[in-house]
Amino acid sequence: MPSFSDTKTAFCYKTDADLRRGLVLFRLISNPTLVKLGKKLSDLAITMHLPIGWILKPTLYKHFVGGETIQDCIPAVRHMAGFNVKSILDYSVEGGKDSATMQRTFEETFKSVNNAGTDPDIPFAVFKPTAFATAEVLTAASSATRLNPELQQGLDKFREYVGRLCQAAFEKQVPIMIDAEDSWYQSIVDQVVTEMMEKYNKQKAIVFNTLQMYRTDRLDFLKRSLLKAQDGNYFLGVKFVRGAYMEKERKRAEENGYPSPIQPDKPATDAAYDAALTFSVENIDRITLFNGSHNENSNLHLTRLMEQQGIARNDSRIWFSQLYGMSDHISFNLAKEGYNVAKYVPYGPVRNILPYLMRRAEENTSIAGQTGRELSLIRAEIKRRKSEM
Repeated sequence: MPSFSDTKTAFCYKTDADLRRGLVLFRLISNPTLVKLGKKLSDLAITMHLPIGWILKPTLYKHFVGGETIQDCIPAVRHMAGFNVKSILDYSVEGGKDSATMQRTFEETFKSVNNAGTDPDIPFAVFKPTAFATAEVLTAASSATRLNPELQQGLDKFREYVGRLCQAAFEKQVPIMIDAEDSWYQSIVDQVVTEMMEKYNKQKAIVFNTLQMYRTDRLDFLKRSLLKAQDGNYFLGVKFVRGAYMEKERKRAEENGYPSPIQPDKPATDAAYDAALTFSVENIDRITLFNGSHNENSNLHLTRLMEQQGIARNDSRIWFSQLYGMSDHISFNLAKEGYNVAKYVPYGPVRNILPYLMRRAEENTSIAGQTGRELSLIRAEIKRRKSEM
């Protein structure tokens, strides 16, 4: 059973300077007032086209982002691979604003799929559906109403983009994960991703859907998805996350007068998440699962399930993953014990990736214990290294 308290292993790839920067960074983002101010200033900087790279690149950007391009990320990819930790390059530029932006995002994502197909240290590709359609198109398509010609054109283009990326992944034989979205337009994403699974997952899981387990309906959806895969004779690829838009989801439900789709509390979310892992391992012959979790208990739960079922630690049907710059004590200790681990490594231009960075700061501030845990682990490793001098 892996130990997540081993800071020597957790930070084996970090220099003393990296640790000091991380200490300062997590101290800053532990202050909610400071994070809110930073969010307002970043929005202002984007609106007014102010130069912001000079302050972001050596701080938030350096800690949470691999670089501006695929090539920029390769040193980090190779460095982590030396410790048995793979990488997933995620082009994290916000798309979906206009056709030109969508096309540029598609071209870069297509490039990342092809790159993953030739690099054994990058075992997955990934993209965000909202990069290839406007919120208006996805919302209308998910509401099962008749679309006007303009919206239909947007939906057709969305299907084309997704289809081309999944086909490229199939041709390269590299699994591709499609991220989850807000509940009010997730159903069209589910529909299109399922169509891609039916087409490309006949031999093994190439296309992966993402389930946010803080939603009350996702465990039932998982069970229905398995039945559909069994009936259609294809493999189910599933990435599990808890979810990151709880406040927005609850607010919209209240404003529009429908029941909140979100679990009532964290214990309910944790129970649903772990139940999904249990169900998937019990059906491992048909399900390939990707455990995207920063929760220590859920990661340990999955290791116990694997042991109970006699599943090898390096079985290609089970992966563990955490974000670059976070929860290294989970990632590197699991990797040391022989489990399949891949860090999500975002990349993109500083200005364009700013919304991603602000979300990381907000999440670290809002998730109970996340920042405190990171700080205590970094402090422990700094102290350990000083004692060895």
